[in-house]
Amino acid sequence: MFRKALAIITILCFILIFYGCARKYEGPSADLVIKNAKIVTIDKDNPRAEAVAAIGEFIIAVTSNKKIDQYIQEGTTKVIDAKGQLLIPGLNDAHCHFGSIDPDYIDLRYITDPNIITERIKEKVAQAKPGELIRGGRWEHEMFNNRQWPTKELIDPVSPNNPVALSRADGHSVLVNSYVIKNSGITKDTPDPFGGEIQKDPVSGEPTGIFKETAKRLLKYGAVRVKRTPEEEEEERMKGWQAAFDMAAKLGVTTVQLPPGEFQPYQKFRDLGNLTLRVYVGLPLPEDEKQLERYLELKKQYPREDNWIRFGYLKGFIDGTLGSGTMLVFEPFEDEPDKTGLAMMPYEELERRIVAADKMGFQIGIHAIGPKANRWILNAFEKAQQVNEKRDSRHRSEHAQILALEDIPRFEGLRVVTSMQPTHCITDKRFAEKRIGKERCKGAYAWRRLLDAGAKIAFGTDYSVEPLDPLEGLYAAVTRKDRAGEPGDGWFPDQKLTMEEAIELYTLGSAYAEFMEDRKGMIKEGYLADMVIFDNDLMTIPPEEIMKALVDYTIVGGKVIYKRN
Repeated sequence: MFRKALAIITILCFILIFYGCARKYEGPSADLVIKNAKIVTIDKDNPRAEAVAAIGEFIIAVTSNKKIDQYIQEGTTKVIDAKGQLLIPGLNDAHCHFGSIDPDYIDLRYITDPNIITERIKEKVAQAKPGELIRGGRWEHEMFNNRQWPTKELIDPVSPNNPVALSRADGHSVLVNSYVIKNSGITKDTPDPFGGEIQKDPVSGEPTGIFKETAKRLLKYGAVRVKRTPEEEEEERMKGWQAAFDMAAKLGVTTVQLPPGEFQPYQKFRDLGNLTLRVYVGLPLPEDEKQLERYLELKKQYPREDNWIRFGYLKGFIDGTLGSGTMLVFEPFEDEPDKTGLAMMPYEELERRIVAADKMGFQIGIHAIGPKANRWILNAFEKAQQVNEKRDSRHRSEHAQILALEDIPRFEGLRVVTSMQPTHCITDKRFAEKRIGKERCKGAYAWRRLLDAGAKIAFGTDYSVEPLDPLEGLYAAVTRKDRAGEPGDGWFPDQKLTMEEAIELYTLGSAYAEFMEDRKGMIKEGYLADMVIFDNDLMTIPPEEIMKALVDYTIVGGKVIYKRN
């Protein structure tokens, strides 16, 4: 009798234990569950997982396949079977000139024959009205087979009655035709403005058609506008923005940080319930301190607590670019020994603006490419700390491309974020040593040195200077090789990163740069459910396969915004 009672009690205990385990999770069912995934969480406390669950915008569980079923309710929970594919946090582009896509823009990226410029301008002029502006760009003269700057003679014969403006890939130089030069009243006697250069023929002294930096402000296009009704204009604009959002979703980009940008288009899409991209909107660093007071109202309207549209940093410029030969250097360029770059303003003015904006609590990001430019901004940020006291400002060097080695530790000491774009490395390495020599290139795109010094890095693309595709940046970070996959170990291979490090800088690193590392940039319980599933394992595939990978799913705030096929 006793044994029978004991057996019954034992069975009851097993039933209770089993029931208790089965009922361990008693919360609501998830809206979204992803299972059978290879999850790289970027959470050092839980670096790998198999499954994730989300309710609304937020992740509620990061766990194993065995434990995820408790979050699934049939008919309510959307379940994605990742089939062993890689799942990472949504990619956050920390420096992106994102905007409406213009279908009429002539894309000249990666061309090697400058005569293609002539052909494409001729085609576009044939479709345009006289006086209508022809716009295009993204050409890179260092990729031309002659490696020479293009001139107006390439476009003058096919565009006698239309203004033409073709921006260099970096956006810091533009090629225009004689129509524009004449309309602008510019001659061989026109002097260079402060911080700019009118490129002139060494024999005739006439403008070649290339205008660098502030010299672009002299140009007057006198363009005839295509007549559209306000309704037609708005429809075209919305189509362009929708195309941009769709492009970002297809590439796994879930956040963009704009230097600077505009609020209105994102707010309009949000009001319509169609916003699929989180945005950190920067504005220009003003000369007038009264403008800072006006910015404070926008800061209140788009606070850091918001998860979609947030007021970003104030963007300033102090130098040009490596490609245009206008970045600030201490010693002259190797290929132009009479030049040391162009400053966009005197150092004293830069310091004044930074101290004033810092005093009012703004985050500041300064475009700084060259070693002298980066030292100037570090000095100015240090001055702001001395005058206004130190706080968690997270001021930024936008690009931080070429650094003096002795300045690298200062980024950690001053808590200055380096907002970098790895594709610039593999684009610019073709001419970097020609321009500044091998020794100075030791501080070029120095990701490993910066990380070893404790600095914070945020990755982005500088789109549309470079393509928006994050895979190109990840490839660049782990190989430091050109896109064709050249032989060898890569350019200054000691600065290469692992794939997991590169993903972290593109997710958590970028989230830190916008004060969101407490809720974005990791696949972690309580974090925003922004995630990307790839069709191939970036962690293990050969480097030459990285840029061929495709996004299978892009998820923002727990909602699938892109699905391949």
